[in-house]
Amino acid sequence: MDFFQAFIIAVVEGLTEFLPISSTAHMKFAGPLIGIKVPTPFTNMFEVVIQLAAIVAVVVLYHKKFFNFKRPEFYLKLILGVIPSIIVALLFKNKIDSALDNVTFIAYVMIGGGIILLFIDKLFNHPMFSDEQSINYRRAFVIGCGQTLAVLFPGLSRSAATIVTGMAQKLTRHEAAEFSFFLAVPTMFLASVKSFYDTYTQHPEVLNTSNLGLLLFGSIVSFVVALIAIKFFIGFLKKHGFFVWGIYRIIVGVIILILIGRGVIA
Repeated sequence: MDFFQAFIIAVVEGLTEFLPISSTAHMKFAGPLIGIKVPTPFTNMFEVVIQLAAIVAVVVLYHKKFFNFKRPEFYLKLILGVIPSIIVALLFKNKIDSALDNVTFIAYVMIGGGIILLFIDKLFNHPMFSDEQSINYRRAFVIGCGQTLAVLFPGLSRSAATIVTGMAQKLTRHEAAEFSFFLAVPTMFLASVKSFYDTYTQHPEVLNTSNLGLLLFGSIVSFVVALIAIKFFIGFLKKHGFFVWGIYRIIVGVIILILIGRGVIA
């Protein structure tokens, strides 16, 4: 991986992390198109860690909520929400790793998730709760259970899974999206720590000065782009919902399958 490739992957991550279109899928698709034909231990770790960098944008934009220590229930809800994903990741690690390396599988999940998004706005069009206090411990845990679907099916989109689960709990799109952003912080922090530790213990040779420089550069780019993307998505979601993202996912998934069939993507 060179700086150009790191820049493209980081921009893709920052733009897609908070959209219901799967940042993981887009990074897996973009890699082969810019010359990363075969994933390496470093590129796999790079893709996880720069997701954490994008998530840090949430902490910056919502710093008043994240650092309001007078409300410990906020942190307890996030802990409850992240527990299901931890359990699933530990139980099905090998299958998840295998799915992450299968671009064809990810493309089909993109299409399937897109079809579902076409109907979400009509299915959950009568929200009852529009404030954070309405997200009690039970709802936080249920949303966390929804997040496990994205862990098991790379390409589904963590944000899509959690936002839709929140809407199924009668939350408004806006409130479900914000909690999805908050829940991403502990989720991606733990995933990044584990990915970095695994790389350090199993492939320490890849953590050289050059690669660490690429990782820092990619993280900064991902963070800056994510700051812009969050603002855009919240505003767009309020006005337009999920239908357009469903169409987009289906189109991208079909294009990737065509590229795979023609040998452009291995």
